[in-house]
Amino acid sequence: MITGDQLVQELRLMGVTHVVWLPDSTLGQWEQALDAAGSPQLIRVCREGEAWAIAAGLHLGGAAPLVMIQCTGLFDSGDSLRNFLFDYELPLFAVIGYRNFLNPDAVDSARTFTEPNLRSWGIDYRLMERGDQLGILREHYAACRDAGKPGVVLVGEGRM
Repeated sequence: MITGDQLVQELRLMGVTHVVWLPDSTLGQWEQALDAAGSPQLIRVCREGEAWAIAAGLHLGGAAPLVMIQCTGLFDSGDSLRNFLFDYELPLFAVIGYRNFLNPDAVDSARTFTEPNLRSWGIDYRLMERGDQLGILREHYAACRDAGKPGVVLVGEGRM
């Protein structure tokens, strides 16, 4: 499992200035470290659509935000995501908890529709299935930033 301190260090190396989030049980384990770090600044939201809007404003203001939500929040925030990523063409980046991905026996439509949903939007994504794959985040973030396009890293949830 990735510790909060490891994540904070990685985000600092990536140049992330703000984490805009609505955590779930897996991502929420990083809250104490993010909150205590001060940098990147942690911004809590009430709804996932709000996360995209706040990240868009931060980006337009010159910051380097990162959205952190669960895959069910991705589904819920589709209209906001569509506006900012495609209508305004903002290269926002997100870390998304992939509910029950690591529990193949779980009956969960969230696992069924997460990747097809991202593919339908044409969003370039990578998957982290293990705690020792944190480098995937930095590599994909840098590639998307350099290409000026949005991107996502899915964090497999369950038995990580």
